[in-house]
Amino acid sequence: MNGATESTSQPVLIEHADSFVHIILNRPEVINSLTLDMIRIIAGVLDRARTNDAVKLIIVSGAGKRGFCAGGDIKLMARAVTDNNLEPAMAFLEEENDLDLAIHLYPKPVVVFARGITMGGGLGISSGADITIASETTRMAMPETRIGFFPDVGSTGWLFLKCGKGYPEFLGLTGYEMMGTECVRIGLANCLIPASRLADALHTIKHHAPSLPAERRAAAACLQEHLNPLEEKGIPASPEMDQWVEEYFAGKTSVLDILNSLKACSIQNDLCEGVFRRLSERSPSAVFVTLKCLRRDEGRDLAEVFRSDLKVARYLMAQHDFREGVRSRLIDKDDRPRWDPDSFEKAALMEHLMPIDK
Repeated sequence: MNGATESTSQPVLIEHADSFVHIILNRPEVINSLTLDMIRIIAGVLDRARTNDAVKLIIVSGAGKRGFCAGGDIKLMARAVTDNNLEPAMAFLEEENDLDLAIHLYPKPVVVFARGITMGGGLGISSGADITIASETTRMAMPETRIGFFPDVGSTGWLFLKCGKGYPEFLGLTGYEMMGTECVRIGLANCLIPASRLADALHTIKHHAPSLPAERRAAAACLQEHLNPLEEKGIPASPEMDQWVEEYFAGKTSVLDILNSLKACSIQNDLCEGVFRRLSERSPSAVFVTLKCLRRDEGRDLAEVFRSDLKVARYLMAQHDFREGVRSRLIDKDDRPRWDPDSFEKAALMEHLMPIDK
């Protein structure tokens, strides 16, 4: 049977074949940002494929060249602020979390082509995949604290399963942007395939789908072996950065302690300056909440992490900094948010008021 793709006017395109289902996010004009309808379409496809013994593989990619998925629909976040009604945004987050957790627990292998921008909800989808393919154009980050929010979609749990010591804290707190090979080195992608060979990789995966074993891990291992000839070899290591990240971020419980230790740091000056620059753009309260979530969720069951995410999301979206961050970054776009509290020192005095579950 040849693959059949639904109408190209749909926000999600589905290519059906005997042995695979290819899900294509199809809103390239907004870098495939997710809407509730898209979430529901994808969830329905996964539910049907789950019980179809002929389907051996799920493939997810994004239309256009700008990116796989930039995250959730920012218009929904803006409406939550302008309409003073969080419920539509909360409904979206609940179903998004259900989808992302379902991918983590799915019985069949999932392959994500994370070309270009892959952030927020895009990382939520890719985080549960068996194979996430990056290219030299891939940009991954969790920038949520720039709008007074936090890295959700379970990331304060699954980052510890993917990254080396200190990187969950470093990425979550600073929104550090990984480019190309760095996405593989740090652990958010499994392999790097040049953009010029991504079509070959997709063909290879589809070609071998019929012969894949039924068990998810065994099937993923077979796919990785078939992709191996296409992969970029020799991903450069960065032991100095790894050591710096571990020393200054791993296991830390205090944002102020991190900042004070970085001020005294005499090595990796560029990295230290980058942290201060990125944190200066972020809501101090959201950064404090993020660290509390990271400490709470390390080693925690992912289903519990996703459930707790919803409580934290509701709390933060009701705060001044979320409304101000959305106003400044998404609505007025003056890029001059007025945080309250407006410093990390003041946020520390209010930390005991942040109701983050243990």
